Amino acid sequence: MTLEKHDLHHEFPNLTDEIHYLKMNDNHFVRLFSEYHEIDQGVRRIELGIENTSDEYLESQKKKRLNLKDILFYMLKKVEIPA
Repeated sequence: MTLEKHDLHHEFPNLTDEIHYLKMNDNHFVRLFSEYHEIDQGVRRIELGIENTSDEYLESQKKKRLNLKDILFYMLKKVEIPA
């Protein structure tokens, strides 16, 4: 089974500069980015069979990941990188 990558650089390849800028300049973004990454890694471990859990837990983690991705995407789209 091939699993999709859900890290932000794969999800938003056209927003690499914005991701970098916010990681350097916005502590709130960094906290959410880290939380997203942690949840994504946990989901991948479950999907790969490294960890076992209930389907309900996996689905709740996927929903959290999606919600965080939406928030991060909003932040990325509204940032203005200084010239």
